[in-house]
Amino acid sequence: MQEILLQKTILIVDDEDGVRESVREVLSDEGYRVIDTADGTRVLEMIRDEKPELVLLDIWMPQVDGIGLLKEIKNQEPDINVVMVSGHGNIHTAVTATKYGAFDFIEKPVSLDGLLTTVQRALGELPGASEHKKIGARKTKAVKAAAKNSSAAPMVKQRTLKKSVVLSGQGLHSGVKTGLILHPLPPNSGIQFTGISADVRVPAHLDYVGSTGYATSLRSKGYAVGTVEHLLAVLHSYGITNLLIKVQGEVPIMDGSALEFAQAIEEAGIEEEDAELAPLVIDRRYQFDAKGGESIFIEPAEALSVRYLMSYPAPVGDQEYTYHHRDAESFKNEIAPARTFGFLRDIAKLQNMGLANGGRLSNFILIDDEKIVNTELRFADEFARHKILDILGDFYLLGRPLCGAITARMTGHSDNIALLRQIRDGMKL
Repeated sequence: MQEILLQKTILIVDDEDGVRESVREVLSDEGYRVIDTADGTRVLEMIRDEKPELVLLDIWMPQVDGIGLLKEIKNQEPDINVVMVSGHGNIHTAVTATKYGAFDFIEKPVSLDGLLTTVQRALGELPGASEHKKIGARKTKAVKAAAKNSSAAPMVKQRTLKKSVVLSGQGLHSGVKTGLILHPLPPNSGIQFTGISADVRVPAHLDYVGSTGYATSLRSKGYAVGTVEHLLAVLHSYGITNLLIKVQGEVPIMDGSALEFAQAIEEAGIEEEDAELAPLVIDRRYQFDAKGGESIFIEPAEALSVRYLMSYPAPVGDQEYTYHHRDAESFKNEIAPARTFGFLRDIAKLQNMGLANGGRLSNFILIDDEKIVNTELRFADEFARHKILDILGDFYLLGRPLCGAITARMTGHSDNIALLRQIRDGMKL
């Protein structure tokens, strides 16, 4: 009897008998007390009587509207975590559900591994996914390696968010309306991207870079996510080391800058975790020179700094900016507001390549041969600052906060990634 009392209770709400049966069997085998119903009208009564720690709620049921029921549950029992389940889900539905208090959103057919991972997170238990284990092992190895380095910076606390946060927007290159859900993760999880289902998780790591044409994308096992650099720059600058990012296809471009991402992180709040991480301290000079004269190098330094130089015909002209990273506030004020830019003469070329389909006058600085077409600049050197934003994001693909001085001239994502690979090989990361 004591063992039963200690079991955590999970309520399954689904009108499909087969779904309830299969999920009930899996969760029961894992030691949970499982109750279920096909009748959405009984859910609130069952919650009052059975006091479950977690509700798995089908979003589409004959008797009730799943989103409406979610609202009622969170209104009456705000401490109960609710995971929404749907066979007709998309990122917009997931974002809506999360806004109304859902802990997470998973797709049918339900992946058993993905289900267990989500349940464990919702109940405050460590996820057991294999990718999580690999990431943790890699971080442990990195910590040990840094400890042997006499020049290593002091260990820093790992960080995640205090609560989940959602954002909506449009993909710059896909043109598709999309959303973003950020979930806290336990120590040593790393930054991970996934779709609506939890089947595949792609670590934000150099090993998973898919393409670097006009944006940085990550790929693994059939799942790909594009334009990750602006969000990663924010996570780098705010010291967020553990986070699950749910997104379908492409991270939304927002207003072309990283400011809304920074504001969302601050709104959610940052939680220091009971684990430490060694910053990556650059041990010597690494340099990459491209055939077109572009160059980027990094040298040892006590802190992170980025200097960017560019030279374009008017109206861009010659620009140079040096950013010394002091804290999140310095990033938010100096770099986060700087927006993506492009030239009118390149638009047709990009669209023929299937890119920039989501470019709008509100999320893109558009430049013709004589002037900036659609907006006032936020900084006189906004273009150079935006390049620094991209670099900060790409360099977080090394998996750890960075100590080093970066200097770049006329470089883009491909050059950044080429230098990162040199660092990885040279430092045996």
